[in-house]
Amino acid sequence: MSPDLAAIRRATLIGGTAVLMWATLALLATWSRVIPPFQLTGMAFAVAFLIGLGWMALQGRSPLAAARQRPAVWLLGVGGLFGYHLVFFMALRLAPPVEANLINYAWPLLIVLFSALLPGERLRWWHVAGAALGLLGVVVLIGGRGVAFDPRFALGYGAAMLSAMIWAGYSVLSRRIGAVPTETVGWFCGGTALLSLLCHLALEETVAPDAAGWATVAGLGLGPVGLAFFVWDHGVKRGDIRALGAFAYAAPLLSTLLLIAFGEGTLTPAVGAACALIVGGAILAGRDLWARRGAAAA
Repeated sequence: MSPDLAAIRRATLIGGTAVLMWATLALLATWSRVIPPFQLTGMAFAVAFLIGLGWMALQGRSPLAAARQRPAVWLLGVGGLFGYHLVFFMALRLAPPVEANLINYAWPLLIVLFSALLPGERLRWWHVAGAALGLLGVVVLIGGRGVAFDPRFALGYGAAMLSAMIWAGYSVLSRRIGAVPTETVGWFCGGTALLSLLCHLALEETVAPDAAGWATVAGLGLGPVGLAFFVWDHGVKRGDIRALGAFAYAAPLLSTLLLIAFGEGTLTPAVGAACALIVGGAILAGRDLWARRGAAAA
């Protein structure tokens, strides 16, 4: 195995841990359902910001140095993190959650397709086929709950697709700013926390969390709404972004399995079928990582 391929595999595996963390999001959100979404997002991102500052301090790096970035970098970082959550919350308000979630999960496929625009990347049939299998798995998984697209919710459906495009665009464009250190994501989390809390003050009633609520906020900030964005940044900048896009479809599947394990859902044949499609799609899309370099380039 060449050193370059080994490094790409390692970075891809690191980035893939974000998907594992995102799988816990639905369960944690279920435990904190009494907290309004913007308040919860702002609090969780504030935890992520503090974690980022603490990590930089432990590494002996200047937090201010990581913050000295071009305006375009700040626009991409905060726009990607906050913009995605803002538009997705709008979609959930304007359309039924099941349909909005299904449309939103176009983002992994969009990452695979958008990656063709990156310098040095070649989009092959197995990348697209693997991501398409993953999307089909999500359709089977979510569609089992009953999907009925109604033209009355077209605005919400459009917002869900826009949120998918924002996250896919953020992920792919992050590769174009590979020289920006991953620690800077901590500052993006801080900006997102501030904007989320401003939206909360304008749109929501504040709810004081109890002890369990604070524990959930801490869990979100440590995992799916915190550390996940740091490892994802590392993965999309230095790993196989196409394989990461396909693997991202494991998030809703693992999320469903976690809900089932904690008594919040039911195991159905659709879950098994979705598992086969998503795992098969991830293996196919990641062919470049599993095959020898020469075979992958054939």
